[in-house]
Amino acid sequence: MNILRFERQAWRAGAVLIGIDEVGRGPLAGPVVAAAVCFPRRHRGIEGVRDSKQVKDAATRVALVAQIRHEALAWGLGAASVREIGRHNIRRATALAMKRALARCRGRLPGDQPAQLIVDGNPVPELLEPHQALPHGDALCHAVAAASLLAKVARDHVMLALAVRRPGYGWEHNVGYGTAEHLAALRSRGLTPHHRTLFCTTAIAQEEFEL
Repeated sequence: MNILRFERQAWRAGAVLIGIDEVGRGPLAGPVVAAAVCFPRRHRGIEGVRDSKQVKDAATRVALVAQIRHEALAWGLGAASVREIGRHNIRRATALAMKRALARCRGRLPGDQPAQLIVDGNPVPELLEPHQALPHGDALCHAVAAASLLAKVARDHVMLALAVRRPGYGWEHNVGYGTAEHLAALRSRGLTPHHRTLFCTTAIAQEEFEL
């Protein structure tokens, strides 16, 4: 499989390719973070760049992100807060984070540079411009995989900082996901302003049902 085939299709059409992905739709706490990445034409790809879930070692992810930022033609990060997730729902908040990431990536591109967009997963009409929705895009497209890594490292950094401010929930380990440690802390300590209230209520209720 040629991981750069989508980029090469865009290059042959006289455009560059912007890959967009998000991290953090499912956790009980913390923001959802998106990234957009565009590599220059004739870029050869970065060895080891793949879906962030497949890069298990944190130090390796950080090193890959540094290389991506150095070699990318443009990149951008965007986030939607816990408050925005509660106000809009997670799908719309994810779209908002992607829209912000795309705007920051485009801001680093030359103004006349045509670009094609690939979004991991389902269509995102809130982007308000044509794009290709590519299921499993982080495994099929180099730019989307790079975006996945950027978003993962950025969100992990946020959760590590929040873990210092709100100890006891294990965010330094679970980065906000609903592990047994996290659920136990919710029961004993309660919610913080960084928790997604509806997600937490549902997770606790489901755990009680399963017990």
